[in-house]
Amino acid sequence: MVSTQDNSKNMSEEMQHIIDHARALVDATSGELDDRIKAAREALKERLDSSKSGLGEIEAQLLDKVKAADEFIHIQPYYAIGGTFITGLLMGWFMSRK
Repeated sequence: MVSTQDNSKNMSEEMQHIIDHARALVDATSGELDDRIKAAREALKERLDSSKSGLGEIEAQLLDKVKAADEFIHIQPYYAIGGTFITGLLMGWFMSRK
């Protein structure tokens, strides 16, 4: 089973790859003189900067929620099993309806 830290690391690496590819796109269009390309390039650059700062916050919140869920399951496993069973029954019932 893959641990939450491994999942978090994989997610972080994927986001970093996306950011790197977008930054490469910005750098590749730096010589273009068209105003639309310049405006799109600046907008992309601003969004990249804001997404880098927001990524850390989202990752921390996600890890906190995963740890809380993990603790709850370890403390009260029967509630987690029962909730999962009931959710599965409801989903099966909704999916079987036409």
